[in-house]
Amino acid sequence: MDGYENANRTYDNANRVGSEAMNNALKSMSIMTKGFQQIANETGEFTKRSVEQSAQMFEKFSQVRTLDKAVELQTEFARTVYENWMSQANKMAGLYSDLARDAYKPFEATGYAAAQAAKDEARQAG
Repeated sequence: MDGYENANRTYDNANRVGSEAMNNALKSMSIMTKGFQQIANETGEFTKRSVEQSAQMFEKFSQVRTLDKAVELQTEFARTVYENWMSQANKMAGLYSDLARDAYKPFEATGYAAAQAAKDEARQAG
């Protein structure tokens, strides 16, 4: 194989790997966009639920006539808010983890394609 054919093959391989890298980057961006939309929707829903729970608590609190009942209601509300927050934090951590994993997958394919192309080049050159 002469130098021209070798250079042409190298160029074609680099072009193919570059094209795959661009396609995989676009896939990753699409995955990230969908993931951030899901996170934004979940955050909005959590905020809506929290506001509704707070409104219900204030309504109940306005009807309380004794101090011990007010303390009991406040304690119950604090416990509920804490449990909901922890549940939401775990859910959000899972969403972010899934997003990171899924967004990285296309780049794994790019890395594998580049490594394979380099192996092929080394084999044919050697």
